[in-house]
Amino acid sequence: MDPIEIGLWVSGGLLLMVVLGMRVAFAAAMAGLIGLIWIFWSKKGMQWSELDWALTVAIKTAGQVPHSKVSSQTLSLIPTFILIGFLAYYAGLTRALFEAAKRWIAWLPGGLAVSTVFATAGFAAVSGASVATAAVFARIAIPEMLSIGYNKKFAAGVVAAGGTLASLIPPSAILVIYAIIVEQDVGKLLLAGFIPGAFSAIVYAILIVGIATIWKNVGPPVTGFTWKQRFASLPAAMPIFAVVIIIIFFVYNPFGDAWGTPTEGGAVGAFIVFLMALYRGMRWAELKDALLETAKLTVMIFTIIWGVLIYVRFLGFADLPGAFADWISGLEASPVLILVCILLAYAVLGMFMDAIGMLLLTLPVVYPAVMALNGGEFVSAADSAFGMSGPMCAIWFGILVVKMAEFCLITPPIGLNCFVVAGVRPDLSVQDVFKGVTPFFIADAVTIALLVAFPSIVLWLPSLAG
Repeated sequence: MDPIEIGLWVSGGLLLMVVLGMRVAFAAAMAGLIGLIWIFWSKKGMQWSELDWALTVAIKTAGQVPHSKVSSQTLSLIPTFILIGFLAYYAGLTRALFEAAKRWIAWLPGGLAVSTVFATAGFAAVSGASVATAAVFARIAIPEMLSIGYNKKFAAGVVAAGGTLASLIPPSAILVIYAIIVEQDVGKLLLAGFIPGAFSAIVYAILIVGIATIWKNVGPPVTGFTWKQRFASLPAAMPIFAVVIIIIFFVYNPFGDAWGTPTEGGAVGAFIVFLMALYRGMRWAELKDALLETAKLTVMIFTIIWGVLIYVRFLGFADLPGAFADWISGLEASPVLILVCILLAYAVLGMFMDAIGMLLLTLPVVYPAVMALNGGEFVSAADSAFGMSGPMCAIWFGILVVKMAEFCLITPPIGLNCFVVAGVRPDLSVQDVFKGVTPFFIADAVTIALLVAFPSIVLWLPSLAG
C-alpha cells in the first residue's frame, strides 16, 4: 500500500472517530501516531520483526511536535488575547461599552439589538474568544432587551450571532491559529480582519433594522437619551479603544515602524486592561477567576493544536496535501467555483465539528490546494487565477475560512455560541437560540459572497503594511 492510500485510510478513520464523539485533539493525535507507525512499517515491507522499529521512530517523530510548537513565540499571542477579554469583563468595560452603544444607537428600529452587535464588535476588539463574548453579552444585553419587550428568541439570536465577531476582529485566536498552521505573517492576518469584521457587524445591523421595521413587535426602539447623556457614556468605554489602537500600532504603524511584535502588543494590552480592572475595584477572587479561565481555554486550544499537528506531521509523510493540491489544480472548472465549493464544504463540516478543530484538521490539506489553484505560493498577481499574489491569496483565504468558522459557531447541531447563550440563560432553550439566529445565516451568506467577489475589502489594510 502506497503512502497516499495510507493517508486516505487514516483520514477516514479520523473522521469516523470525530463523528462518533471523540475529542478532536485525541482523535487527531491517535490517527497521526497510527498513520506514522503504518508509514514507517510499510517502508520495511510490513515485516513483524520491524514493527518495534516503526513504533519507536513514530513515537519519536510525534513526540517532537509539542515542544517544537509550544516554543513558538506566535503561540504566546493566544493567552494574552484571551486574558484581555476576561480582564475587560471584570473591569466593567463590557457593560460600559454596551451602555454607550445603547445611548447612541438604541433609537433605531431594533436599536438595542444593533447596540448589542456593535458592543460585541467593540468587545471582540479586545477579546479573542467568541464563546466568552457570547457568554458576557448573554448576561448583559438579553435582560435589557427582554425588559422593553423584545422577542426572546430574537434577542438570544442577536447575542449568539454578535459573539461570532470575535473570531474575525483582532485580536482573534482563530486567526493566530491559522497563521501558525499555514506559516503566514500573523500581523498582516490580524490587520486583514479589521475591515471584514466591521463589515460583518454592519451587515448584521442592517438585517436587524430591516426585521424590526417590518415586524414592529420584534424589537421596539428606545428613545429619551439626551446628547449630554450620550457624551457622558463615552469616557467609560474609551479604554477599549485605547487597547485597540495600541494593538494596531504594534502590528502596523502608518507613521513609521511598528512599535513591536503582535505578541508584545497583546502583552501591553493585557497589562493596560489589568491596571484598569484594578482601578475599578477588581478583587483577588475576580483576578483568580480571570487567570483560571484564561488558563483553561488556553490549555484546551494548545491541546487541540498539539494533537492536530501530530496528524499534520503524518500527512507530510503521506504526501496527501500535495496529491490533493494536484487534483484540485487539475480540475477544469472555474477556480472561483472550486473555491465556493470548498467554502460550502466548510459550512457542512461545521455542522458536526467545532471551529478550531475543523480548521486545524482541514487546512493542512485544503490550504496547499487553494494556493495551487491560484498559481502557487510565490505567483505574482498578474499570473494568478484570483488576481492576487500568493501571500495575499493566503491572507484572503484565511479571512474567508475564519468567516466560515464564525458561521459554524451558530449552525445546528453543534453551534457552540447557541449552547453558551442557552447555558447562561435558563429561560431559553437551545432550540429557541437556534431559531433566533436563523436570519443571521442570510447575513453571513451575503458577507461571504461580497468578500469573495471583492477581495479588496480584505486586502486593503494588509497591502498598506507592505
